[in-house]
Amino acid sequence: MSTATAGVLFVLSLLVALAAVHTTFGDYLYRVVAGTRHSRFERGVYRLVGVNPTAGQSWGVYARSVLAFSAVSILFLYGFLRLQNHLWLSLGFDPVAPHGAWNTAVSFVTNTNWQWYSGESTMGHLVQMAGLAVQNFVSAAVGIAVAVALVRGFARSRTGELGNFWVDLTRITLRVLLPISVVGALALMVGGVVQNLSAGGDVTTLTGGTQTITGGPVASQEVIKELGTNGGGFYNVNSAHPFENPTAWTNWLEVFLLLVIPFSLPRVFGRTVGQLRQGYAIVAVMGILAIAGIALTNAFELSGHGTVPQAVGAALEGKEVRFGVSSSATFAAATTLSSTGAVNSFHDSYTALGGMMPLVNMMLGEVAPGGVGAGLYGLLILAVTTVFVAGLMVGRTPEYIGKKIGAREIKLASLYFLVTPALVLIGAAAAVATGNNSTALNTGPHALSEVVYAFTSASNNNGSAFAGITVSTPWWNTALGLCMLLGRFLPIVLVLALAGSLARQQPTPASEGTLPTHRPLFVGMVVGVTVILVALTFLPALALGPLAEGL
Repeated sequence: MSTATAGVLFVLSLLVALAAVHTTFGDYLYRVVAGTRHSRFERGVYRLVGVNPTAGQSWGVYARSVLAFSAVSILFLYGFLRLQNHLWLSLGFDPVAPHGAWNTAVSFVTNTNWQWYSGESTMGHLVQMAGLAVQNFVSAAVGIAVAVALVRGFARSRTGELGNFWVDLTRITLRVLLPISVVGALALMVGGVVQNLSAGGDVTTLTGGTQTITGGPVASQEVIKELGTNGGGFYNVNSAHPFENPTAWTNWLEVFLLLVIPFSLPRVFGRTVGQLRQGYAIVAVMGILAIAGIALTNAFELSGHGTVPQAVGAALEGKEVRFGVSSSATFAAATTLSSTGAVNSFHDSYTALGGMMPLVNMMLGEVAPGGVGAGLYGLLILAVTTVFVAGLMVGRTPEYIGKKIGAREIKLASLYFLVTPALVLIGAAAAVATGNNSTALNTGPHALSEVVYAFTSASNNNGSAFAGITVSTPWWNTALGLCMLLGRFLPIVLVLALAGSLARQQPTPASEGTLPTHRPLFVGMVVGVTVILVALTFLPALALGPLAEGL
């Protein structure tokens, strides 16, 4: 079987599996966030936190709850990292430096999971499983909760309430993320992923030297790393490490896990607004953009563009031979399309145009399908923008799901899309202006690609590394930490403000002039707006970086 054929079968099997679970799993997610009954354990959590589960929250209260929970999480994780040498299972590691602890705390709380460090030589087991892995659960739950709040904004009318953040957070964590992670961890352990509390042992290498191989609670962290579109690996090389991703079928399972929740959430949208076809339209946009991104990444890597790849007949540098070119390219595309950031190959070693695609995938706004929750609310804002543009074209007030898109709504949507480009371009310019781009190991266009990739990954809360650049300095840790913080919470506040504005409106009946938002025409328009409005913002940076190198 040829590499290209194997790659096509890999992608097709993923599409079939995602389509097979879309309805069932999407309906389950809907019941979790729409239900009114609470389990005994959940009521205990509410009493412990001091929350009335029956009390609704306005968008402002919901936003303050998200920010307060995240602020406490950052402070707790920062302290955890600074004190790790005094903790059980520290493995003798020193406390993390202040600038590194800041970066890591912000990274995991914002669902970015950017890693400037080697996990197996920096973090003890307790910090990994009780600090980092816990944030993998709750940061993912925060993203889903915010998306659900926006969906409620479309579904509700003449009310200021969007639900209760603490109830959403608790239910999503306990009823969705935790049970799937338990089953997924067992499956990964069967596949050979490590799960223990071992400090490691010395082994003899093929060259006769010795190397210490660290064990740890890897499988339990690996599954939520993918399921919650987090991405932070237990080991430095992430999902390229055989203890994290041993075989071809575990590689397939990890890609499936990182896609399953984002591709199922549009079903929740359709069920909540009472129009399943609206959910189908959104998932169709996700699917078209995802298939395009995966296909182009595979095409560029399989073509082996460049002198050396063409001479040897493949672009295998930086890729695990147990996965090969196509499965590595698919993983790279999926992880940057979904805001996961996990990697099973070295993006810096990709061909110029192949390396451009993960960058472009993030620059799309990570809405195909995007991170858990973040992809859905990003795409819904793109849909709002699309109906506004369509309304201008025909000279009438735009509407979406029975809600008018007026000046306030479009201002919030516009600000949402300005946040990430501003952070990426200003951050990259600051790195070059201050000389901090000198930490890149290359020169010319490739070095610019490395700098732009770092800020794109941080500002989009992706966390994948192009690598080839040293980012463990105080300047880089501080700058990228600020980008992760602002790139996560400014959009969330804008999304919740938009949800509150929509929820207060009175439904507008559809008329002859209303643009149908469930038909192929609208799907194509949203795809076009996504590419033109979001991706082309970065065209000058791409022209100076990967395009210049590739052409």
